[in-house]
Amino acid sequence: MSVATARMVGRRWVVKQAGRGVLGFAVLGLAACSDGGPSDSAARRPGETSPTATSSGKGGASLTWSRVDLGFVAAYVLVRGHEVAVVDTGVGGSAGAIAAVLDDVGAGWAGVRHVILTHKHPDHAGSIGDVLDAAEAATGYIGAEDLREVDAPRPLQAVQDGDEVFGLQVVGTPGHTAGHVAVFDPTMRLLVAGDALTNDGRLAGSNPQFTEDAAAAADSVGKLAELAPRTILVGHGPPVVEDAAAMLSQLATSVG
Repeated sequence: MSVATARMVGRRWVVKQAGRGVLGFAVLGLAACSDGGPSDSAARRPGETSPTATSSGKGGASLTWSRVDLGFVAAYVLVRGHEVAVVDTGVGGSAGAIAAVLDDVGAGWAGVRHVILTHKHPDHAGSIGDVLDAAEAATGYIGAEDLREVDAPRPLQAVQDGDEVFGLQVVGTPGHTAGHVAVFDPTMRLLVAGDALTNDGRLAGSNPQFTEDAAAAADSVGKLAELAPRTILVGHGPPVVEDAAAMLSQLATSVG
């Protein structure tokens, strides 16, 4: 099991975890799904680092993640071997920040084979056009119920609960939107939760202000808790790298 620690260096938070760390870049932006509250990223200047980590799993498998800090929202770059998946694309104009992180991990756009949208909202899907134009070899994915709501330069592939992309388990998590999905790496127990979970000072479920179906959203929290993730990457707020499973289990009990 990997062990993560965090330390403050000036205005920079650096997360160290067993394995090789990768640095991301912080770029300020706006989020359509944000409640407008403050976040740790809002205090960063463009070009500063955001939390990243590498996890090692059984059998020598490894997955490296980097957080692309866009101010009120985040995208994630996942690297496995020489192949990359980008999860969410941020607001319009975010492709440059994603490119900077891709260059930092040594992949560039050429290494991107998968672009996964957790849902249709423009703070997560706003740069899908620019990202797919740059990542010419990539396939784009989105939950089936959100498919018609997102315009992309080439057809997106609809996914649903139980599908697999890039060795990641697609987890249907409706509520925030009808087609919301999360992705989970069962070996690393890494969960990319989109907006099914938030972490603005404390771990919580979907922001009620932007939730289409509150009951379904609560059910989705319980579903994610059953995965017992070791690390939780959220769309809004910093990653949860310690006691993630216990915190999520407690949340599921409170909203159930």
